[in-house]
Amino acid sequence: MILNGLMARMHTGKHGKSKSRKPDVRLGVRPEGIVISNEEVVKLITDYAKQGKHQAQIGELLKTKHGIPYVRQLFGKRLGDVLEENGFKAEIPQDMMDLLRKAITLRRHLERNHNDVHNRTRLNRVEAKIWRLSNYYKNTGAMPADWKYDPVKVALLIKS
Repeated sequence: MILNGLMARMHTGKHGKSKSRKPDVRLGVRPEGIVISNEEVVKLITDYAKQGKHQAQIGELLKTKHGIPYVRQLFGKRLGDVLEENGFKAEIPQDMMDLLRKAITLRRHLERNHNDVHNRTRLNRVEAKIWRLSNYYKNTGAMPADWKYDPVKVALLIKS
């Protein structure tokens, strides 16, 4: 829905700013001040992935501990592509897993608090996001085409 040239948020009556806050970076151009070679960066990424860190955590660690602002600026490809090339492709993308975790915790909360109407609405919104995102990922091939959102199965998947 576009109103007065601005994009509106889906689940609120307000407008938002939908632009990137990242600085303008040229891909493939090595930033100044980085002394680590690309091979060492790949080794750091794979080590963090072996420790069970997901993409956002790996990017944050590279930025804070090692002074590497953007992996894409070094390699010309995204962090997820580097992980995939090194054999760390997740069956379900990380943003979908985060939404699934949120839905499971909301369901658990609603089992204990039946009259919590606001969180029931919030659960409906999160599940709507899950359905939309799953359709997108199924169409792009990032998730299996026969995947369906079942809260019981997802709770078991997240526990393991």
